[in-house]
Amino acid sequence: METVEMNSVSLKRPHSEDDVTNADEIKRQKISEESETGNDSGQSVETVTGQPDKSLLEDTKNEIIPNEESEEQEDEELEDSDEDGDPESFADMMKHGLTESDVGITKFVSSHKGFSGILKERYSDFVVHEIGKDGRVSHLDDFSVPVDDEVNFEDPSEETFTVLSDEDKQRLEELQLLKNKETSVAIEVIEDTKEKRTVIHQAVKSLFPGLETKTEDRDGKKYIIAYHAAGKKALANPRKHSWPKSRGSYCHFVLYKENKDTMDAINVLSKFLRVKPNIFSYMGTKDKRAITVQEIAVLRITAQRLAHLNKCLMNFKLGNFSYKNHPLKLGELQGNHFTVVLRNITGTDDQIEQAMHSLREIGFINYYGMQRFGTTAVPTYQIGRAILQNNWNEVMDLILKPRPGAEKGYLVKCREEWAKTKDPAAALKKLPVKRCVEGQLLRGLLKYGMKNIISAFGIIPRNNRLMYIHSYQSYVWNNMVSKRIEEYGLRAVPGDLTLKGATAVHIEEGDVDNYTIHDVVMPLPGFDVIYPKHKIGEAYKEMLVADNLDINNMRHKIRDYSLSGAYRKIIIRPQNVNWEVVAYDDPRIPLFTTDLDKLEGKPLPVLPTDGKFRALKMEFSLPPSTYATMAIREVLKMDTSIKNQTQLNTTWLR
Repeated sequence: METVEMNSVSLKRPHSEDDVTNADEIKRQKISEESETGNDSGQSVETVTGQPDKSLLEDTKNEIIPNEESEEQEDEELEDSDEDGDPESFADMMKHGLTESDVGITKFVSSHKGFSGILKERYSDFVVHEIGKDGRVSHLDDFSVPVDDEVNFEDPSEETFTVLSDEDKQRLEELQLLKNKETSVAIEVIEDTKEKRTVIHQAVKSLFPGLETKTEDRDGKKYIIAYHAAGKKALANPRKHSWPKSRGSYCHFVLYKENKDTMDAINVLSKFLRVKPNIFSYMGTKDKRAITVQEIAVLRITAQRLAHLNKCLMNFKLGNFSYKNHPLKLGELQGNHFTVVLRNITGTDDQIEQAMHSLREIGFINYYGMQRFGTTAVPTYQIGRAILQNNWNEVMDLILKPRPGAEKGYLVKCREEWAKTKDPAAALKKLPVKRCVEGQLLRGLLKYGMKNIISAFGIIPRNNRLMYIHSYQSYVWNNMVSKRIEEYGLRAVPGDLTLKGATAVHIEEGDVDNYTIHDVVMPLPGFDVIYPKHKIGEAYKEMLVADNLDINNMRHKIRDYSLSGAYRKIIIRPQNVNWEVVAYDDPRIPLFTTDLDKLEGKPLPVLPTDGKFRALKMEFSLPPSTYATMAIREVLKMDTSIKNQTQLNTTWLR
């Protein structure tokens, strides 16, 4: 099968009186937001500033989150207030962003003619179901709460969540967190019945771990007195007797979410539950602009408390509860199942059949998708390269210097101040949002000084720092796999690499007929990998030499930045591939039912047999660390970069 060069195809928007995607959604649209171990894979990158998203801490202690107007909460409010804006300014910013060719994505493996279509016109056009390590696809199909066998323990009743006033909850939280000088909080019992007092006792103990209660008479009135059971220790070690020994320590549940990424969802859940996000665990992060279904585990939070959130949260649903003795770990998943609608397609029936048959039989080049590299004029791989070069002044400069393209106003002012003064304190004053990468680095420089950039950079969360060097690895891999396809096509050749178990070996001349392109892997550069024994092995070396890096010595002076290599398949062949072309008139209507639709008994809208528009509904399963957008790219033969799409679609950005 011959390879074909990439050509850009405009994604044309159908004319509709109602703009389906509002300005906020357009501005923050991403083709996909994925994780190395998660759904569409790759690491998520912040749309506006080009930095990686925050990640969960590895610590699993059950800590309580303060309810004060913290710096983090202030940051969120500022970010939220700045999200609305002129979509044209977003298009302007994208003029300085990356295209696929900038990051080595240049080849296709199929021979059909490309056609246009709209990806994620509605976030509900992109649905992801996680596939667990046992091969089971996660679905939300049960809201019931499991019943314990423990005789002496009762989950809090529904009344528990409403019996305390907001003022009571505020006072109790301040007491719990030792934020005032009070040693106790008194709650007057208006309805003096034993049943009512029992509910209040239970509410305080359930919602505020570490507090104990007693009943007292004062001036002829009854009060429930809340006090600390064990001082500060109670915060880190909630009352052990509050959790039955027969119950697993972790409540596992299925999280159904719409138009929210996994970290944002967990932050919301943690705030409503008054716990820290680090007690949640999961197997992979999922897209924001999508409907996603995945398994989550949380330490010592009852299913009943979680189920109660279904009544007060929008765009989330929790269900399929069970208690287990273990958390979840990143990378444990087997993959993800995607249901995707491409609207307003222009391809003929024959083109669509050819494209989908090729996807099922051959697959697609296993490129790292665009979200791996950021969306601004300073790609994340450039920062990663500077880290690997041990060029810390360059790292600092790339993160903080002014950059072309539209940005949030406070970032522009911060960068201008930095360029003018090189004073971290002055630049930080221009930056109300302190927990972005720029703010974290400036705080580090303020703390450690300009001569200790390494320590200053170390203030940024570890996973975020590592995303930069992984972005560089991905950049190299994309370029090398394009060269490999160009040089040798879709066949295994002597000198290629294949995996035998976890070990990579070279394919020998006499053994080449026993392998296909689907067996071939290529290395991500690192200190523990081997390279192909043909032209591509030399190309790796040449590329790293041009970047002032030694391919034979990828160990860094700082252990965290020593790149361990890995191997990645050249071609991925999706499993469970199905497709259907449907007609529709209204771009606002859904074209398939979701898990929540099924639970709520919502029927699928009746579609016309001869509608104004056509859509391609496609389903497929992918392993971890692969990108659904790269599969869709192969079908449409389009450039998936936001820069390309905004340039080609300026009419619908207005």
